[in-house]
Amino acid sequence: MDTMMQYAWLVPLFPLIAFAIILSFGRQLKEGAAYISILFTGASLLLSLLTFWERFKDGAQDYVFSMTWLKVGDYVIPAGFEINQLNAMMLVIVTTVSLLVQIYSRGYMHGDSRFPVFYQYLALFTFAMLGLVISPNLLQVYIFWELVGACSFLLVGYYFFKPQAKAAAKKAFIVTRIGDVGLFIAICLLFWQTGSFAFEDIFTAVENGKVEPAIITLSAILIFVGAAGKSGQFPLHTWLPDAMEGPTPVSALIHAATMVAAGVYLVAASFPLFIASPEALNVVAYVGGFTAIFAATIGITQRDIKRVLAYSTVSQLGFMMMALGVAGAAGYVAGTFHLMTHAFFKALLFLAAGSVIHAVHTQDVFQMGGLSKRMPITSFVFLIGCLAIAGVPPFSGFWSKEEILAAIFSQGRFDLLIIAMLAAFCTAFYMFRLYYLTFKGEATTEATKKAHESPSTMTLPMLILAVLAIIAGFINLPNNPILGNWLMSGTVGQYIMERYTEEAGHGGVWLQVTAVVISLLGIGLAYLMYGKKSVSSDIISEQVPWLYRLSYRKYYIDEIYDVVFVRSFRGLGHLLSLFDRYVVGGIGFLVGWTARAIGGVNSRLQTGQLQMFGLVVLMGLVILVVSLTTLGGVPYGQ
Repeated sequence: MDTMMQYAWLVPLFPLIAFAIILSFGRQLKEGAAYISILFTGASLLLSLLTFWERFKDGAQDYVFSMTWLKVGDYVIPAGFEINQLNAMMLVIVTTVSLLVQIYSRGYMHGDSRFPVFYQYLALFTFAMLGLVISPNLLQVYIFWELVGACSFLLVGYYFFKPQAKAAAKKAFIVTRIGDVGLFIAICLLFWQTGSFAFEDIFTAVENGKVEPAIITLSAILIFVGAAGKSGQFPLHTWLPDAMEGPTPVSALIHAATMVAAGVYLVAASFPLFIASPEALNVVAYVGGFTAIFAATIGITQRDIKRVLAYSTVSQLGFMMMALGVAGAAGYVAGTFHLMTHAFFKALLFLAAGSVIHAVHTQDVFQMGGLSKRMPITSFVFLIGCLAIAGVPPFSGFWSKEEILAAIFSQGRFDLLIIAMLAAFCTAFYMFRLYYLTFKGEATTEATKKAHESPSTMTLPMLILAVLAIIAGFINLPNNPILGNWLMSGTVGQYIMERYTEEAGHGGVWLQVTAVVISLLGIGLAYLMYGKKSVSSDIISEQVPWLYRLSYRKYYIDEIYDVVFVRSFRGLGHLLSLFDRYVVGGIGFLVGWTARAIGGVNSRLQTGQLQMFGLVVLMGLVILVVSLTTLGGVPYGQ
């Protein structure tokens, strides 16, 4: 039964081999490096599919392999891998998106002077994410977690000669490190309480009451802080839109299946810890809800095609966290289901955006227009992606988003339900605003008029993702929730079902109709403003200019951080520099000067000349005689 699962460790190994080969022979391979990476990632995908199928079979059990890694005294730190329902699904998602992105990059990055280096980074990034997914303990997760962060730094800053790319890479690295500190502290706390890093041991200890409730809550919140850094949750979201400075295929990989998916995956993988603390779940739910509506309102006013998609990613990740935070089987399944569907349609949208940028050499949507006639395939797949993310049936995003609404409703969280519906409306509006400005109307620049369809290496991955964006939702239909039933049959699922009586599933017909109406209202408003143009698109900027500026400037969060953190710490650093230079350095200078002065006097006295010694003796004798004469000497007899 475990025939294929016992070889699952090869899934991350294949991209690592590709990385090693390209690192060693990249100069000789040149653009042939792409084929090496594609070949090995394809092997990983094949093995992932076989592993998934093996785990999907009725009666299949989780597979855990463990071996001794380090021994400290009597304590043994193990390493290994684990295959369960959640990470079996993640293996397929990561390898599928990664393979399609690498095929797409073969055309997009053609002619780049550092072509082999780009594929090195992609292969290493894929290895890190796959290693994270199959890790059976928190220590191993943390190692790959940091490697994922390092790879994102390399890829976001790939165009290192551009100041914006360098700044974005540093920002991504620093902001995500803030979250990583939280995760590290959580790992230390849980090890202190349980004596183990393994997920299964931690969950058992929590279930048996061996961990103090306060520590459970604190640890869960700190794990969420780590997840918030990677998944761009407020207030650690600011790095994600700036990461658009990297090549577009990198944006697709980061936003769909690797970096941002890691945070949601970590919360889902640690879910038994979270459901033991209602306080921690509330933090996850409300931070996710606020992030969803916050990012959605920013996406409405952005001009950069990739930044609109970036803020849509932040918003959708908020949806996933909100679903997980409302707890229960419904929330767990809805959050992970949306993680899967989002991976496909968001990768599709980014690759289609890259196709547009490749053709018109600009990212400003107001310098585009009329591209549907010149780029019909790109226009078609982008429309499918927009319909999916907007939640229009029968596209995949409808089923997962409606399930999130149903999960929130089933828990009676009406405040979060209103937030989710408003965010869904904004999503439909800004995505179709993007579609109409980019593909409809008339061409606005010479580059737009001369645009042509991208090569087949770029269009083929987009078409495959378009198919996945259509059909992925059908695996969890209301009358046949295949994914939900399967996820609930695993260890984590059983743990959830023991504590929550309601089952995962979709809401009633009224909720499905409401979700569709909300999406159609957003699409309709975008059509009236940017398609038909019967409603002025400047109505907000003219009537309430401060509100428009607030959204366009992203609520001035970056400026606030710059004043509160960057400038304050820079000022503190300047004060410490002055203290070091004038106080610490001054003391050092004074000590050195004193030693040199004393040495200088001694060097003048110790000349080695006989005349000088005689003069000193004579002066001493004179001083002695004068002092004795002046003081009258010492009385006789005393």
